[in-house]
Amino acid sequence: MTPVLNADQLQAVLADSFPLGDVPTVELVEDDVVVVSQRVHEGHGRPGGTVSGPTMMALADLAAWLVTMAHVGPVLLAVTTSLHIDFLRKPALTDVVARARLIKLGKRLSVSDVEIFSRGSEKLVAKAQVTYSLPSTPSN
Repeated sequence: MTPVLNADQLQAVLADSFPLGDVPTVELVEDDVVVVSQRVHEGHGRPGGTVSGPTMMALADLAAWLVTMAHVGPVLLAVTTSLHIDFLRKPALTDVVARARLIKLGKRLSVSDVEIFSRGSEKLVAKAQVTYSLPSTPSN
């Protein structure tokens, strides 16, 4: 599946959509995969010196949104309809990387598989499946 938006274009969509947000960096767009990273600071932590679950859930959700946008264009009104996440191990309080792979793209739904890692590690810290609903008439 060939993306219609590249990494720079997706980063621009993020900057425009979340101008005040602490947005991740789009590192790679290739075929059916998008890789994004979240710079982690103490505000992303929780007691015990680890990255909080909500931080990882937000990254999984955003990565799935971006892999969808990479293939359908900037359909900003696409919304999450389902997000299931499994937390597999305690990550260190360091940057996290999400690799989202588009599993299915239909007219109304997009389904993605998202793997989350601590920067520099190949061990999964979380795994998610995310479904997005696409509007019947795409609008920006």
